[in-house]
Amino acid sequence: MTDTEADTEADTPPPPTGRRERKKAATRQAIADAALRLFLERGYDDVGIREIADAADVSTTTLFKHFPVKEALVLDEDAAQEARLLAAVRERPPGQSIPAALREHALRHRTAAADGDPRFTAFFDLVNSTPALRDYGQNMWLRHTSALARAIADESGLPADDPACTALAHFALEAPRAARGHDDPRQAITRAFDLLENGWRAPA
Repeated sequence: MTDTEADTEADTPPPPTGRRERKKAATRQAIADAALRLFLERGYDDVGIREIADAADVSTTTLFKHFPVKEALVLDEDAAQEARLLAAVRERPPGQSIPAALREHALRHRTAAADGDPRFTAFFDLVNSTPALRDYGQNMWLRHTSALARAIADESGLPADDPACTALAHFALEAPRAARGHDDPRQAITRAFDLLENGWRAPA
């Protein structure tokens, strides 16, 4: 969605300055808000596009101009996602490893904290309980593999096409998938990133 509870105020892009841009952004946000409200009330599969358009007081043609597929009504922050992801690597604290920085990013942006905002938790529950949204969201993240690999290579002083950087980027983006179904998803993600940090060590 265009303004999820997953973001902090610092992550929110500046508002459009022109009148036309502001109106377009407001329409887009109204559609996304109406869609999320209906999805949370009744479930993703039980809400139709026309219902969302009516709730947002727009035509279905206008809706599709802003959101070409239904899944994008919930997950539509691709550029913002990539910016935060790359910043996690490039702006990590001195002494923090790249896997540790990516772990913190995953815990912050890809899981709902147990004591977090209930609206944030409801959003994650919606995504995680809807196969179409889970797959769409994961594919969105994997589109950032090449950009993340280049950032890792640059920070590590390695060639941009270094296969280890590509592998680390891919596995880091896949790691949160391993948490699905676990009683403690945050611990599962942490363990997955421990493997990326330290390598495989079979128990004795």
